[in-house]
Amino acid sequence: MSTAEITGNIHPKRKIIMGLYWINKKAASTEGCEPFLIEKIITGTNTHVSGENKFLKLSDNILNDILYNMEHQREVKFEIKFGKENIGLSICKNAFSISAAKKELEVEIAEKLESEGKKMYPGICSKFPQRVGIKDYP
Repeated sequence: MSTAEITGNIHPKRKIIMGLYWINKKAASTEGCEPFLIEKIITGTNTHVSGENKFLKLSDNILNDILYNMEHQREVKFEIKFGKENIGLSICKNAFSISAAKKELEVEIAEKLESEGKKMYPGICSKFPQRVGIKDYP
């Protein structure tokens, strides 16, 4: 497991998008055009699981649950499938922890999150929030 410390003053919603976006972007370099699927989200209060052959979208209810737990300093975990790669993302306070079968991918994601985490507005594709279900992106 690799960890990235976020030092910038980033809004919690931006932290979520930043983490998911850079996992998607970096995993695409090794897995190609495979689908990016959020299979499970575990918060301190709920577990959200995707349906069979579907993936979770960050609907208002799920996003509010994630943000509530982040605001209360509780760990939020994501289980992501990208092609053959299973990637774990954990966000707690200002730390991101990433786990992947390919250690080099894990390290690459952590390094990118740490560098982007120094910015107030980390770089992401403007269409990505909608792709994962977020309608109102700050």
